Amino acid sequence: MRPRSRRAAAALGCVLAAAAAWAQDGEPLGGTLKKVRDSGVVTLGVREAAFPFSYALPSGRMVGYSIDLCLAIVEEIKSAIDRPGVAVRLQPLSSGQRLPAVKDGRVDLECGSTTNTRQRQQEVAFSPVIFVTGTKLMVRRGSGIRSLEQLRGRAVAVSAGTTNEAALRTLSQQRSLGLKLLTHPDLRQAYDAFEAGQADALASDEVLLLGLKARARAPRTLAVVGDLLSYEPYAIAYRRDDPQLAQVVEHSFRRLAESRELAWIYDQWFVRRLPGGEQLNLRMSPQLEAIFEGLGLPP
Repeated sequence: MRPRSRRAAAALGCVLAAAAAWAQDGEPLGGTLKKVRDSGVVTLGVREAAFPFSYALPSGRMVGYSIDLCLAIVEEIKSAIDRPGVAVRLQPLSSGQRLPAVKDGRVDLECGSTTNTRQRQQEVAFSPVIFVTGTKLMVRRGSGIRSLEQLRGRAVAVSAGTTNEAALRTLSQQRSLGLKLLTHPDLRQAYDAFEAGQADALASDEVLLLGLKARARAPRTLAVVGDLLSYEPYAIAYRRDDPQLAQVVEHSFRRLAESRELAWIYDQWFVRRLPGGEQLNLRMSPQLEAIFEGLGLPP
């Protein structure tokens, strides 16, 4: 049986049991589950250039690690509300649109490269951690730049509304670096500005920079350098104060972990060759492996 078929079959047990428990307790479906049951549509917020988490192929089809995890949650939502014909709609979002879109109900799950922070927990809820990374710098290989300090007074491109921007502003002030931050609506636009020579460096999460480098026209001319400037645990975002959806999300991740499909999905996007021919060869870090084992991944 293929992994996705196993996932759908396994979902029926625990999630239908949860739905039955809600009904037995006299608690009707509410929040996102009721919204999806009534509308017949679940909306996923996606990113068009967060490779390999959520991105567009040349054909326009949206794919990625985070999208696959969100689709696993969707399968469980379908089972929980007993409506297998629910349609999936993909809504592209910029960095700054992500959390507002979750909060106001434009999207039901945000499937990109979003960091779970305490501040953001005041606005949205998060799934278990799906990836761990941190802010680094992309520079031109011949520039001689190897650290943030070497960018004193120079221009750095960054996506607006990200934890990367916040980290650089804080470090620039703390270290009196006088960085000139050039903010852009999304990572692709920030990269284009860097590539066009408008900035001396591009700041983003290390894994996203490695993805950009792998897809660049001349990857050997680029380098990802420096120490990690922040800690970025990625997760799927969804609306706060929605206990039924929270239960479905938690069950989904635990089942994916216990069946080892969580590791299989990880390898599909970070170890194996990708749809466009890229191959990142990023083995799961010990930290992420420990997180997944805590969810039930067999050692």
